[in-house]
Amino acid sequence: MKQKTVLITGASRGIGRACARSFAEHGYNLILNCHQRVDYLESLRCDLESEYAISCRLSHGDISDEVYVDCLFDEIADSKDSLDVLINNAGIAHMGLLQDMTLEQWNRILSVNLTSQFLCCRRAIPLMLKQHSGSIVNTSSVWGIHGSSCETAYSAAKGGVNAFTKALARELAPSGIRVNAVAFGAVDTDMNQMLDDTQRVALCEEIPFGRMAEPDEAGDFLYDIACCHPYLTAQILTFDGGWM
Repeated sequence: MKQKTVLITGASRGIGRACARSFAEHGYNLILNCHQRVDYLESLRCDLESEYAISCRLSHGDISDEVYVDCLFDEIADSKDSLDVLINNAGIAHMGLLQDMTLEQWNRILSVNLTSQFLCCRRAIPLMLKQHSGSIVNTSSVWGIHGSSCETAYSAAKGGVNAFTKALARELAPSGIRVNAVAFGAVDTDMNQMLDDTQRVALCEEIPFGRMAEPDEAGDFLYDIACCHPYLTAQILTFDGGWM
């Protein structure tokens, strides 16, 4: 059987890195994007290609930049490979009072967390339409559902991801393309390294499971949602250990 291909954005660290390993374990060829720490991505490629019989292509650039995204997808189209799964994982956070936030900061949060998903989906859809199949999973957050004090822009962006996911899923379902999102709670990644020990303990005490999720758990769940449920679409699935 021809190996399937997944594109994962924001794959150098955290959830994206773990997700890449999960797909490699299941025999997928990988296209991995990151904007920073390309050295992390290089080491990941070496590890995965040596452990699994898969190919791993790397792409370094800002996934919220239209020119870069068009170049990335032009390369995918020219390769003649299928694009079976898109994992829109790239994201950044910002903490602080809204009244202190600049327009530049606001636009950057929305651009990386929401506009990047629009740009990638817009280019992935024609490739998936040719196959009459495909799966798109967007990384979201519980703050996109509930909102978080001092993370208003991030919450707004993730709320946009949720609405975008539901609308696009209904648009694409007749063509056999599924679109879902995972609203993550606290995952033990670099994004949460800003917390000191006292804050981490307090956070974990709020979570019924008593701990943050591990990146590998999050990555495996993204694979499961993307590949294992052919009737599942237009869903925002919460992965938070019962926190919310």
